[in-house]
Amino acid sequence: MSPRQLHLNVNLLHSGVYPSAWRLPDSDPRAFFDLGHYVRVAQIAERGKFDAIFLADSPAVNDRIDYRSFTSMEPTIVLATVAATTRHIGLIGTVSTTYNEPYNIARRFVTLDHASGGRSGWNAVTTADAASSRNFGLTGALEHKARYERAKEFTEVVHALFDSWEDDAFVGDKASARFVDTSKVHPIAHRGPHYSVAGPLNVPRSPQGRPVTVQAGGSNDGRDFAAAYAEAVFTLAQSIEEGVAYARDLRARAASYRRSGDSIVILPGLATVIGSTEAEAKRRQDELWELVPIEYSLARLAGTLQIDPTLLELDKPLPDPLPLPVNANHTMFQGTVNIARRGNLTVRQLIRALGGGVGHRIIVGTPEQIADDIEAWFKAGAADGFNLMPDVLPSGLETFVDTVVPILQSRGLFRTEYAGSTLRDHFGLQRPVSRYAKRSPEVASA
Repeated sequence: MSPRQLHLNVNLLHSGVYPSAWRLPDSDPRAFFDLGHYVRVAQIAERGKFDAIFLADSPAVNDRIDYRSFTSMEPTIVLATVAATTRHIGLIGTVSTTYNEPYNIARRFVTLDHASGGRSGWNAVTTADAASSRNFGLTGALEHKARYERAKEFTEVVHALFDSWEDDAFVGDKASARFVDTSKVHPIAHRGPHYSVAGPLNVPRSPQGRPVTVQAGGSNDGRDFAAAYAEAVFTLAQSIEEGVAYARDLRARAASYRRSGDSIVILPGLATVIGSTEAEAKRRQDELWELVPIEYSLARLAGTLQIDPTLLELDKPLPDPLPLPVNANHTMFQGTVNIARRGNLTVRQLIRALGGGVGHRIIVGTPEQIADDIEAWFKAGAADGFNLMPDVLPSGLETFVDTVVPILQSRGLFRTEYAGSTLRDHFGLQRPVSRYAKRSPEVASA
């Protein structure tokens, strides 16, 4: 049996995970809408043998755009551009189930899978913010549980559409004038509480069978959704103990859906600040921190907690109690509160611990220290790998690829070459059989 291998994605957050990343001398302020920037970062990640690049998305202006760069361009179009300039790196794009239609999304990702030779992944999320809802004709965000009920049905429809063409439905036989075997192209005839979709998809089955389904969300509803549908999960954990507990819980839930929990790749977020010495790494962190205006950090923290910024006093702890907001991002809310309570931090200390608004775990140190930390989490079962969030892009990723990856490779933890050509190959996931092929007479009699 082959030894377990680490997985690494890069979360391509425009200029970098720090809000001040765009202000460093070697950063390009235009990076967030420069396709060339995304291509360069993807090519660096591919040189480092990363599994995939990961693009977040927000269909609204949700941040302080007077201060920082932000998520802007539509992910699948960016990924199609990246696909044309890379050969191996996986391409994961975030698309919301709240403000889209299943048919369009299934068609988009199968098309991307064909365009990339089988490298696409769909990060299925729900959208909670009011600003996005107003861009789609609503006056407010849907309630949390309702969003996830829609998301489950949405994903079920997308998966059915992924399967609506069997692998050998396309014939293309010139001699017999037989183009498509229509007995292997299936309407899905879905009628549910939220969607009515006839199908089939008008694109042949994708090279991977299905694009990989990814999920990001750690609430109870989010975990249940991931257990039912996700093949990889982007999550938040601040300690090995949290990571192990999350993995056990998710795998147990998957079993209740008759799925193997080990078939889900768990990837906590990890922000990195790297220096040739620990002192150099801390100086870089200090520089990034000092370039973040405190008013921005307070507003960002208040938004995560869904409270009035005036309730946050810099040199006092967070208000107590802090009730879980109905329509907040539950994962980021709970992670932020846990950091504050565990360390008994003041608001000022918490903002610094969050990197001015990051939320995910931050590790600051030398390449050896970063590699040691990653190995500890991996061997403890707290992670199958990480969704890496370098402090600054592309420089932080280049440093990771040139200094940390070789250490992980020398320890036998990470690949030295790609073993396959698809995202499923990279993640070690099986190629799914079309649900409709199981009903075909030829399969039934085999």
